[in-house]
Amino acid sequence: MRIRIIEGMDSRMDHPDNPAEDVLAGVGPRLRALRRARSATLAALANETGLTASTLSRLENGKLRPTLEQLLPLARAHGVPLDDLVAAPPTGDPRIHLRPVRRSGLVMVPLTRRAGGIQAYKVIYPPAGRSPTMKLQTHEGYEWFYVLDGHARFVLGEREFRLGAGEAAEFDTRVPHWIGSADSRPVEVLTLFGAQGERAHLAPAGH
Repeated sequence: MRIRIIEGMDSRMDHPDNPAEDVLAGVGPRLRALRRARSATLAALANETGLTASTLSRLENGKLRPTLEQLLPLARAHGVPLDDLVAAPPTGDPRIHLRPVRRSGLVMVPLTRRAGGIQAYKVIYPPAGRSPTMKLQTHEGYEWFYVLDGHARFVLGEREFRLGAGEAAEFDTRVPHWIGSADSRPVEVLTLFGAQGERAHLAPAGH
């Protein structure tokens, strides 16, 4: 009787209860949900991350095991911590684990964790003169912000405002706008915006 040895079998057969494999199996659906929440195509995400559309499709479908080199640009593109891609929040735990996101001199602390819809952030702007750019932005949507501490300089179209702690502003983001510190101190604001605003504020440096 001849026995043929088959090599290259999936290592998961030897470890059916491997928790690492369970974690990786959930990455694909989370990646797909994040991309669809942003209304981004595979081609657009490929341009943002440097990965091919084919690779992104295979990752989302679970046909390709993700690597750290692939997950890092995806986390940056979606504006979420790496931990959110590889492990879902504990079921039934209502607490939000605050993980700052640093973008172009700003510190943004996500206060919501669901994909899509209105997103809430605490944003810390650097002191005046230290912001890397003062380029006015435009995008679809509506935005609201409330000054928690310090003084904010708010440019909206051709008008300019100075807001102190306890003051709030809301505006149509199709009007060119910019927010920053008005003096030598950082300013902290609480802001709410939709998917388009989230992409605009969390875009990697150079976009």
